[in-house]
Amino acid sequence: MQTVSAKTILQKGGGSDWFGCDYNMNLYRGCCHGCIYCDSRSECYHVEDFDTVRVKENCIELLRDELRRKVRSGVIGTGAMSDPYNPFEREECITQKALMLIDAYNFGAVMITKSALIARDGDIYADIAAHSPVLCLMTITAADDKLCGMIEPNVSRTSERFEALAKLSERGIFTGITMTPVLPFIEDNEDNILHIVRTAKECGVRAVYPMFGVTLRTNQREYFYDRLDELFPGLSDRYRTYYGERYGCTSPDAKKLYQRFSEECEKLGILYKMRDIVSSYKMGYGDMQLSFF
Repeated sequence: MQTVSAKTILQKGGGSDWFGCDYNMNLYRGCCHGCIYCDSRSECYHVEDFDTVRVKENCIELLRDELRRKVRSGVIGTGAMSDPYNPFEREECITQKALMLIDAYNFGAVMITKSALIARDGDIYADIAAHSPVLCLMTITAADDKLCGMIEPNVSRTSERFEALAKLSERGIFTGITMTPVLPFIEDNEDNILHIVRTAKECGVRAVYPMFGVTLRTNQREYFYDRLDELFPGLSDRYRTYYGERYGCTSPDAKKLYQRFSEECEKLGILYKMRDIVSSYKMGYGDMQLSFF
């Protein structure tokens, strides 16, 4: 496991705009999941050798010091830039140690991952939920395991992710799905979307947050098109023709899919709007001002 130097671990979060996170935490840098669409591969993030995972040096000690100095508690989110449950986490337990600190200092947690390893820490999430909001999110965009293996080759298959969500839900932990990005011309069909929503309900998942499209930036775009040429010959030309150099590549069927998606969520009692998800998983926790005593 390589290391990279770091001065801080926590950054001020975006609040209700992104699952109600007050702070963002990144313990690892880079990711080896190999997802063909990953936005974090973009040039603007300045992550060299993105497929090489590095842990931030002394990150647990830094996190402890930062939590100790906070006058006000809050919800700490992680997983937007680098998956906290990469393969090295099984032995290194960096995320697990961070969760123990989050629990000890009475903070809440929002976790986004594509790994079934998250279920290992179910007892810690339950402990945190006893005093602060917890939201465990699994990214799922392909209902079919085979398709999942093509576009996200080095991570838990969809069926394994649903099993992990079911385990967490059984413990009373608030679980959700980030159904993003839904790749145009690959995943943007009604059967795929509704299958994910219905399986989510079966697994006790409370929320599904969607994005019917994908974002493409410099560097990431070239990588994505190279993978498309390998996996779906001719599809990159279709992207170029339809989207040109656009950053936001919304599915041509986005409106119709969102309509069917929202109808199914309403019928099954699944939350899908950001404000509703945030207010629901935070309900009953009140103010998070820390006590000096």
